[in-house]
Amino acid sequence: MGSSQEPPLDEIQWRSPPIAQSMGGIQTNTVLPYFYQSPFFDATSNNSIITTQATYNPTLYYLIQTREAFEGRLKTMQGLEYMVAHDPSDNGRTIENSGVWVIRKQNRRKRQGSDDDIVPISSYFVIGENIYMAPSVSNILGSRLLSTVTSLTKLFSTASGLPKFTPSTGHTYFPPASKGLASAPQTQVIQPSKESSPMPGTQDSAKPPLITKPTSDSEYQGLQLLAESYNLSTRYGKEYMDENPLVGEPGSFILTKSREVGPVTVPHPPTKAPPPPKLATSPDVKATVIPSPVKKSAKGAEKSPISPVTKEKKQRRKSKAAGPTTTPK
Repeated sequence: MGSSQEPPLDEIQWRSPPIAQSMGGIQTNTVLPYFYQSPFFDATSNNSIITTQATYNPTLYYLIQTREAFEGRLKTMQGLEYMVAHDPSDNGRTIENSGVWVIRKQNRRKRQGSDDDIVPISSYFVIGENIYMAPSVSNILGSRLLSTVTSLTKLFSTASGLPKFTPSTGHTYFPPASKGLASAPQTQVIQPSKESSPMPGTQDSAKPPLITKPTSDSEYQGLQLLAESYNLSTRYGKEYMDENPLVGEPGSFILTKSREVGPVTVPHPPTKAPPPPKLATSPDVKATVIPSPVKKSAKGAEKSPISPVTKEKKQRRKSKAAGPTTTPK
């Protein structure tokens, strides 16, 4: 129960200033013994075996005096081990360095006729007196993906209530109005307090202007429509919206061509000619009606009426066609 509640090793920091001070500080020969005191060290490793043997066997005591001799003995063994992968002091040759050591936990396997097979397990950083465990690649990717998904979820939940659509303005985005502002009237008039108002009879009688603030989405839309209308009027105020304007009168509109050059002439309806003047006729003169030429009508069409003048002409032609008349003796 107690071990299950302990934090993971890659989330803790270990340091012990008294141990580092007793060893004479962190250097190339004391970095591994200082690391053995941390919870990151495995007591079943070859490092622990060599240290125990050198402590109780005077003939092997030289192995723990220098790091080169200690690591040379580790390379002759196989199994779990801790090696210094990066030494900032270059084995004590440089005095000024970054002070960051890298210790690698690895598993060594011996192979005949070839180099040893080394499998890295984890890495550790020694920075001054602090020791950290380097996280694995899977933990780093998992943490980054989790933070990315969490941020996207918050973004989608926040942006889901922002877009609004109206036929006049289309899709728009507004910040969500609070409940207090929604229940308040559309505009709020901010007036100065009575304490700052001037006393009657003083020279400073000027009143500050009233300030109005839009508190609803309808006023934002109104301001946006006003700005768009003003922009359109300044751009296209002197232009026609149609390429072919309509001319004429209601009921007889005509589309003019866009390629016409010059002023557009508007056709006027035809005017009726005035009737000819009537001539004054005497009562003795009779008006004769001139018959209009009769066109041959198609079959089944109605015949034009026969005027009395044409009827008399036909009777006279018939009388001329008769035989000579004799006068009585």
